[in-house]
Amino acid sequence: MTDIIDLPRKKSAEKDRKFVEALARGLDVLRAFGQQGGGVLGNQDLARITGLPKPTISRMTYTLTKLGYLAYSTQLEKYQLDAGVLALGYAYTSNLHARQIAKPYMEKLAQRTGVSVGLTIRERMSMIYVENCRGDDAQALRMDVGSRLPIITSAAGRAFLAGLPQSEREVVLSVVEEVAGEHWPAMKAGYDAAMRDYEDKGFCTSLGDWDRTVNAVGVPLTLQDGRVMALNCGGPAYLVSKETALESLGPQLIHVAKDILASGV
Repeated sequence: MTDIIDLPRKKSAEKDRKFVEALARGLDVLRAFGQQGGGVLGNQDLARITGLPKPTISRMTYTLTKLGYLAYSTQLEKYQLDAGVLALGYAYTSNLHARQIAKPYMEKLAQRTGVSVGLTIRERMSMIYVENCRGDDAQALRMDVGSRLPIITSAAGRAFLAGLPQSEREVVLSVVEEVAGEHWPAMKAGYDAAMRDYEDKGFCTSLGDWDRTVNAVGVPLTLQDGRVMALNCGGPAYLVSKETALESLGPQLIHVAKDILASGV
């Protein structure tokens, strides 16, 4: 069974002597920029986001800048992601076989319906777009490659969870519950409703749950190597009504997933 979440750092290090703490901290620094929409961050910002001591952050940002993963602005006295990160991301997406196979089917659905159609994969407690296709409608939901969605409230995240074995799903949900705190009951209620939709209709829903102005549906995509990805489609509620999502987009997305899987991903 593959690890589908990141265990708490202390527990992970105790159980695995091969775990390189310094490398993990450096990656946490890079991930912090994704949490802030890829903006500019100073050492104090990074210390707050990651929970790491400021002297550690200073060493990490110095090293990552020397390696070309961060760039330092002397005017702002802050850092931003540099081309080294882009090179890694491009290497991953360009060699992702599922993305290459899925794109033509996604484009056809986007053109036919005028909505946004995305292919996502899990990264920690988020779903990240590795491909997104939009129809001719300029008002279609714009989610670029690299954009994140929350795993528990988005159609893509719920579809991913639906595609997991129960034991793995329960581990993810326990982590989300711990992080969500007092918000968990409302999140769990929306998640449970989406799982009932999946059992009854074959697709998950997020009807204003992730964003109250967005209606979307999602289906899991289980690859031949066992990895689970998720397809989603939807748009602004004034363009995609709940009825449209349930009666039209959901069934069409199921057929697209079947076509993709039949192509040998």
